[in-house]
Amino acid sequence: MTFACVLALTVLACFALRRLIHRWPWVLYVAALALDAAYVVADGLGAPFWLWQPLFLLVQKCYLSLALFVVVMYIGCLARTSRTALWLRPVRAELSIAACLLAAGHMAAYLGTYVSMMVAGSAKGNVAVAFAVAVALLVLLLVLGVTSAQRVKRAMATERWAAVQKAAYVFFGLVYVHLALMLAPAAARGGASAQESLAVYTAVFGVYAVARISRALADRRGAAEALGASAAPAAASDQPAAERPSAPDDDWEEAPAV
Repeated sequence: MTFACVLALTVLACFALRRLIHRWPWVLYVAALALDAAYVVADGLGAPFWLWQPLFLLVQKCYLSLALFVVVMYIGCLARTSRTALWLRPVRAELSIAACLLAAGHMAAYLGTYVSMMVAGSAKGNVAVAFAVAVALLVLLLVLGVTSAQRVKRAMATERWAAVQKAAYVFFGLVYVHLALMLAPAAARGGASAQESLAVYTAVFGVYAVARISRALADRRGAAEALGASAAPAAASDQPAAERPSAPDDDWEEAPAV
């Protein structure tokens, strides 16, 4: 439920701050890095619980980064001409970069623990698999984060950039796998918090999968209809003059406009 609240607030913030983000994206990046640094300092110095807990949830548990990634991915499910897409699509890359910066804080918080467990051989079963997935996510995060920058995008061929960005679907799917691997054992033992979190994540990722497939099918139908409409005039112009529809007679009266 905590993640659901963070996601709702993140969506509202994206709408409210979209103009500022579009004009000064560096403010968003500095804020993301500042949150990462604040968590490291708060955790290292033993900050008061009221300060440490929100930073723990937003950074170490990766709630804010994941919420931003959810917004970024759901934007791709919207029709390009919809009002929401017109509002948020111009800042999609900036939101993605901020999410990557926040995810770096999450990974830094857990990297030492996981590496020591793997070296000691104490990582078993789902933890070992979750670590392998996390390594794959780190690689994809670096690739997607770097290529989301406008300067890098302009330097790449359009087709190559689009092909690289399709890895975002793999990344998003692996995020769910990673979450499920970490939560499933506690959920299977009857942990209410783990069950609740797993249900929320499953709903968010499941709805996204259905919405994205629906959008892809709708775009394909639209492209086919547009191709057919553009082909029709060409086909009509190829008809012999005798077969073409005749123009209306001069004495034909058009119905009055209503």
